[in-house]
Amino acid sequence: MQSYAAPNWQREINSFKGIKSTIIIEGNIHDKYPVFSSDGKIKDFFPIEKTITCLYDSGDTEGCYNFLFCDPLRGFYNLLISDYTEKLINSCREAAKSSKIKLQELNEQMDNGKDGSEKSREMALAYQLGRRGQNGMIENAEIIRAAITERINDKAYEEGDTGSKSIAVVVNYASRFLASVDNLSAMETLFFLNLLYASKNAINYKKNTMIIIVDKFSDIPAWFYYNNPNVRMLTIPNPDRRIRCAYIDHVSNLLKDTPISDLNNDNRFADLTDGMKIIELQDICFLYEKDKENITDIAEAVSIFKYGFKENRWLQIRDKIGVNAKEIINRRVKGQDNAIERAVSVIKRAVLGLSGMQHSSDTKPKGILFLAGPTGTGKTELVKAITDLLFEDERSLIRFDMSEYREENSDQKLFGAPPGFVGYDQGGQLTNAVKNNPFSVLLFDEIEKAHPSIMDKFLQILEDGRMTDGRGNTVYFSETLIFFTSNIGLTDNFDPNIPYTELEARVKTALASKFKPEVRNRIGENVVVFNYIDEQASKEIIDMKIDHIISNINKALGVEIDVDENALRWFYEKCRQDETRLYGGRGIGNIIERYFLNTLSEFIFDNNCDENSKVEVIVNAGAIDFLKR
Repeated sequence: MQSYAAPNWQREINSFKGIKSTIIIEGNIHDKYPVFSSDGKIKDFFPIEKTITCLYDSGDTEGCYNFLFCDPLRGFYNLLISDYTEKLINSCREAAKSSKIKLQELNEQMDNGKDGSEKSREMALAYQLGRRGQNGMIENAEIIRAAITERINDKAYEEGDTGSKSIAVVVNYASRFLASVDNLSAMETLFFLNLLYASKNAINYKKNTMIIIVDKFSDIPAWFYYNNPNVRMLTIPNPDRRIRCAYIDHVSNLLKDTPISDLNNDNRFADLTDGMKIIELQDICFLYEKDKENITDIAEAVSIFKYGFKENRWLQIRDKIGVNAKEIINRRVKGQDNAIERAVSVIKRAVLGLSGMQHSSDTKPKGILFLAGPTGTGKTELVKAITDLLFEDERSLIRFDMSEYREENSDQKLFGAPPGFVGYDQGGQLTNAVKNNPFSVLLFDEIEKAHPSIMDKFLQILEDGRMTDGRGNTVYFSETLIFFTSNIGLTDNFDPNIPYTELEARVKTALASKFKPEVRNRIGENVVVFNYIDEQASKEIIDMKIDHIISNINKALGVEIDVDENALRWFYEKCRQDETRLYGGRGIGNIIERYFLNTLSEFIFDNNCDENSKVEVIVNAGAIDFLKR
């Protein structure tokens, strides 16, 4: 087994043990962590408490700490199962009682004006608060204070030189000691005041130490650690790729006679589990071993762990795309051959699972495209056509109109409100949708109108393919195609006759000024600028829309519609005017609706056209007219 360097947070503990009397740890505190031997080899992966004891009983401080463990549920408990721990707790309890008598004396001295020192005032305040109500929580705090600040009698130990050891008190689940950090009761204040006193007055060889484990630093009173030079605050991140590889290597050696030993042959498993905890990797290994007859490989086990037993729709798509994907999309999107070609390229990479292969992360979304350019040129229609091509159902398109997310806290609607805020229990609109349908196409329409904080959140999705919602659930985006659309840089009075190269440069300049470099870097070269609709595309759109109307009228009413060549030319010329071209396909649609659909509907109604009636569309005196045959 190869050697690995310890995580930075463990190295920091090793550096500051015996120096800082208080270590506060937040972050990924419910995981398992590597414990190393002196030669850099991994002994095993342990929970936080066992890892801390190994860190404090290693190197130059080996054997110099006695440990006490405390949490809100069990009070003091014996994790290490040693002969002297109970006697140590009893000695600390006696010292706490003695200390309380001293506090009472100090309080009386203060009342009599005999002693006004800062230390006396602090201890007396603790006693005054304690007189208002005592329970197990307060007694535990006093025992912790005594363990850290009092010279415990060596007679507490029956053998060895254990009495000369320093004491390390590990306070776990410390976030749960308080109902609300903003509204402390007298007993809660007293609990942390005892700990504050212990932090400031730790004694003994290599300095007695408190290790306080919290979900996040803000779960405990700020006055406890703010400007307290005795405190060192550490954050445990999720394991990086190096630690995940170390765990995989460790597991592979333990299970070397099983198929799972193949995990260390490549780094695929480590790449697929980017952002996951060690416990989650452990669960995936158990899942694989438990059902390896039905799970083909570890990649499938990771997919099942992330998404559950959902049908992997990407596996069924390859044959459907074939060589005519461009032709299929072009039936709906006219005059945007460059955009269609780029989109099909992204789709093919997604189906093959090759998206993001140039990056270290293997969990990026299946593909990303930023579609920019004039309104009505087919950006949204392209996304709909792709969704229909891939999944044969436009309902697999999850669409968000980003103009609805302009406000500062709009990101909470997408990703979920944090605990304590309205809507926390509902989750986020985006995270809920992807969790329910991980194999989907995401469309963020008019993204430039969203609040900047939303783009900051998108950074993690684009880079790592995951997002943690307000409820703390991780949602994976690695099976999604993501599209952004924007008409940034173009106004209603913009010249539709501008050359495409100038149009493209203008749009990309506007994008550069609107979005941060880190956002643009994650989108990369996947920006496609749509052109204004040219004459040929305009004719194709007109033909398509008119044919669609004629077909629907025939199906609904049985009326046959015939449009002569002059009428078609009239629409071609009408839709080539600049005021129509500015709005692209929507402008054409408005012309067709106003001069064809609306007037034709009136004619059919007024002339009682029934089944088998025929209506001819002609040009009369320079305007569209109708004749019943």
